Amino acid sequence: MRQLSALDAQFLNFETDTNVANVAGLSILEGPVDRDELLSLVEERAERVPPLRQRIMQVPFGLDHPYWVQDEELDLDYHVRELALPPPGTDRQLAAQVARLHARRLDRRHPLWEMYLIHGLQGGRTAIYTKLHHAAIDGLGGADVLAAFMDLEPNPRRGPGRPAAEPDLAPEMAQILVRTAARLAANPAHLLRFLAEAVPYLDEIPIVSRIPGAGALSRATRRLARELRITDGEEVPELPKLAVPRTPFNGPVSAHRRFAFVQVPLEEVKKVKNAFGVTVNDVVMTLAATAVRRWLDAHHALPDGPLVAGVPFSLRGVDGAAGPGNQVTLMITSLDTQVADPRERLFAVRDSMRRIKDRFNLSPARWLRHLSEGMPAALTGLADRAAFSLVAQTTPPINLLISNVPGPQIPLYVCGRRLLAQYPVSVISDASGGLNITAFSYDGQIGFGIVADRAMIPDVWTLAGHLPDALDELMALA
Repeated sequence: MRQLSALDAQFLNFETDTNVANVAGLSILEGPVDRDELLSLVEERAERVPPLRQRIMQVPFGLDHPYWVQDEELDLDYHVRELALPPPGTDRQLAAQVARLHARRLDRRHPLWEMYLIHGLQGGRTAIYTKLHHAAIDGLGGADVLAAFMDLEPNPRRGPGRPAAEPDLAPEMAQILVRTAARLAANPAHLLRFLAEAVPYLDEIPIVSRIPGAGALSRATRRLARELRITDGEEVPELPKLAVPRTPFNGPVSAHRRFAFVQVPLEEVKKVKNAFGVTVNDVVMTLAATAVRRWLDAHHALPDGPLVAGVPFSLRGVDGAAGPGNQVTLMITSLDTQVADPRERLFAVRDSMRRIKDRFNLSPARWLRHLSEGMPAALTGLADRAAFSLVAQTTPPINLLISNVPGPQIPLYVCGRRLLAQYPVSVISDASGGLNITAFSYDGQIGFGIVADRAMIPDVWTLAGHLPDALDELMALA
């Protein structure tokens, strides 16, 4: 049996009719796909993908975090669905349908995933939209789930394959009570650990970092720890004071979404990278900064100072972190949309990303996990919802989320059809803002998926169109 971590449970706790914790992928395939073919593929591969076979089991009275347990009667007719776009089946029609599907909460009585086979795209293409709950996976975990349905050739030979994962059986009530008692006893230790490890890094925790004196306390604690030789190594880089400006996409989100997607050539991104001595991720972040700058400027809402972006960092492989669920932390950085010159904007983004990467490498931020583990489970849900409500009505901790997930640079196939493009579809919330820009690289292209609140950014395709224009601008300079 596997229990949700405190961080995994947070994605269940904060969910409401408007704050929905779905993460998804949109796969565009060459040619038609029959539902029976897809059902056969899912049935074959699902045994090897634990999140597809597990449902939530709640602990009585919410005294502890839920468990993942085996769904003994996995109903693929429920999970794998089919629909068709009306003619002419444009990309915008597809995106509108995906936005509607993405805004719907998953039914917790079933394993937390759904897959939609979408027919009727222009050019004879087919789309598959697959969504899972963020409580089950993070960005890299979601990519691994999707990869389980993809092959390296159109007609692979079917061997025995990987053995099915061990089923997660429902725990006995006695086991639940023992584990609950042990966790309650451990909560104070987790809280003390959070305080011991977080105080030196208060200046990187959203909201807390803006409390007067938080930065000075962090610096003094780090300096004292080095002088007393409690910690070794060099001083971590200072983070600038990040004032979060008001934008049209901050505040309580609605129950409705907009979605847009666009591709840019990875080769051109690498040319810019080489010309200016930066990284691919620096270029991706700069494209997002430029696109957001142009959108804000067109709406007469461009702040004088930088925006504040949340950037997820994977903890997989760091200090032995591995396994299912969420192995991720959130770093905050300035997004220099106020810089008019594109070359200077690129270098400003590079410097900001270097600063948080250097800090992450010296001391990976685990404050989110330790704080979550330090609170009794019975209070966590109330605290999560209260915090989201408070943030939505006051100053947000960040303006938007930007993420970049590397993917395979070779052609892949689903049901024998070539995968033409892969786009991420991610989360927006009251706390993170009504805009999420996520990039995923595949087979020589970087696919951007933009999720926005419908009321805040109704013209999301305009924002998406600024991304290739931003790359053209940097290519001209390169």
